[in-house]
Amino acid sequence: MTTAAPSVTTAALMEAVAAVSAAYFQDFAGAAGRHGLSSSQAKALGVVLEPVPMRALAGRLGCDASNVTGIVDRLESLGLARREAAATDRRVKIVTITEEGRETLLKIRADMTRAHRALDSLSADQRTALLGMCEQLLPLLAS
Repeated sequence: MTTAAPSVTTAALMEAVAAVSAAYFQDFAGAAGRHGLSSSQAKALGVVLEPVPMRALAGRLGCDASNVTGIVDRLESLGLARREAAATDRRVKIVTITEEGRETLLKIRADMTRAHRALDSLSADQRTALLGMCEQLLPLLAS
């Protein structure tokens, strides 16, 4: 008689996702630092690939709106992002990435050697499956 393999618990999956996320973030933070940015500043560049109001940027970064001001100030001083008044409400400030900011973000992502090595180790089928799982989970986690 064969016994069914024990099912993987949600707790085990949560631990695995947390460990992978932490390792990815460490690689990202290291790459950002090598390009003169904090991880929050580099993450903000990824968020503002499309124009984003300051308040929404704070929400996506998971920080207080007052912290975003300092992040955006630094990105502006480096020429990586710009802040403009919204056309519909001049009190609302919209943050957009500059071309130099796009190039910097691409360099940071290219410099994430551990993430590249790990993802490149997957077969084409595994890459497709992982992407599908991420696309399925992300909307559920973001809601």
